[in-house]
Amino acid sequence: MTAPTYSATTKTARMTATRDSVGTGGKLNIRDASNNILVTFTLGTDGGTVSGNVWTLTFSDSTEAGLAAAGAGTNATSADITTSGDAARVTNLSVGTSGTAVILDNVSIAEGQNVTISSATITHAADPA
Repeated sequence: MTAPTYSATTKTARMTATRDSVGTGGKLNIRDASNNILVTFTLGTDGGTVSGNVWTLTFSDSTEAGLAAAGAGTNATSADITTSGDAARVTNLSVGTSGTAVILDNVSIAEGQNVTISSATITHAADPA
């Protein structure tokens, strides 16, 4: 069976539909290996922009405080995007200080610590080779 290949127009439409499904007040949750939320960023009113097959997220604030689950310091391992009501829309995003979908100033997050997000992008899955 051959895997499908999508046109550029279709990829853009799919990424736009994904962004729009998050709606107003969507969230980017940064999680640890046990799936605890360490810090949450609220998406901007439009959720970001889609250009081609890439959704670049925008945020209400680029710096947020670490939550109680972070304790004295816990490593961030993944991120997810949810609606304001916490319905998952995109999961298992990579998190790091470079070369990942979500770029933070630091991946060791403690309760009350300021965490700054530099960028967050989601790229449509690649076509099969």
